[in-house]
Amino acid sequence: MTTLQKSLAEFLGTFWLVFGGCGSAVISAAFPEVGIGLLGVSLAFGLTVVTMAYAIGHISGCHLNPAVTIGLWMGGRFPAKEIPIYIIAQVVGAIAAAAALFWIASGNPDFDLAVNGLAANGVGEKSPGSYAMGAGIAIEVLLTFFFLMIILGATDGRAPAGFAPLAIGLGLTLIHLISIPVTNTSVNPARSTGPALIEGGIALSQLWIFWVAPIAGAILAGIVYKIMGGSGQEIVGTES
Repeated sequence: MTTLQKSLAEFLGTFWLVFGGCGSAVISAAFPEVGIGLLGVSLAFGLTVVTMAYAIGHISGCHLNPAVTIGLWMGGRFPAKEIPIYIIAQVVGAIAAAAALFWIASGNPDFDLAVNGLAANGVGEKSPGSYAMGAGIAIEVLLTFFFLMIILGATDGRAPAGFAPLAIGLGLTLIHLISIPVTNTSVNPARSTGPALIEGGIALSQLWIFWVAPIAGAILAGIVYKIMGGSGQEIVGTES
């Protein structure tokens, strides 16, 4: 595949991740009487990964996440020269999705960006459960570490073939079930960047946390997986 093809796949895949995941939170989570709640939002994020893994995994590997791209490089699965173009495509896709979501959500006369937001990540007063910065950083590092361990393991050449998208998507669902109350769940710098740029304010000032913590967790996972004897061979390109 050409660089352009891979970039377009990552752009579209990350757009779907942010639009589907954050969109479920903004539009459907608290809809009167039949809202999907935290369980529904968690499942929505997982479903975006599963669907895109099957749709574009064979084109770009379906990273959809700068932390995943860097973690795969650290684990010996991805060339360093392609990291910048992947991250650019992911971030642009996330911003485009957040902008589209804002435009659609604004079609409701009761929507107020300052009040309702776009499911941006945050700690302290921006945390859904008012968790402190230290707790937010810790959970983002920890959950991204395990997310990359799932990805590296599920796509290892010795793993059962064909099940990687399901394992990764369910892993992301579980991650959201755990951490939405703490940080609104990032584990993905691109996912955090799109909504933060549109919302501005606290979300934008805290954005650094959701770059540093997930990338740190991903790098650690890449190192640990290699120490454990992980294979550098992928069965298919189905990371998320």
